[in-house]
Amino acid sequence: MSDLKKMGRLALRVEGNLWCAYYALPGTMADAIFLGSIRLQFVEDAERKLVFMALMKEAVGDILEAKTGERPQWPEGEQPAPEHERGGNA
Repeated sequence: MSDLKKMGRLALRVEGNLWCAYYALPGTMADAIFLGSIRLQFVEDAERKLVFMALMKEAVGDILEAKTGERPQWPEGEQPAPEHERGGNA
């Protein structure tokens, strides 16, 4: 999907002992919408991590569908965060 088609993204960040999810515009965290968080200990298991990510993708889908009438199509696999947003711990 080209950048022109990207309406936003799911941004996941480690903040203290939480894994936090945000809806953010491409390339920036300015004005990001907080979606939810979970204690890191609960997503150490790969299956639980995927379940949390799926729930947050559904939340983003709900936001975009309400605004545009379309649900987003997610790319396959994990997408790396923009270089300027990468921390050392995720």
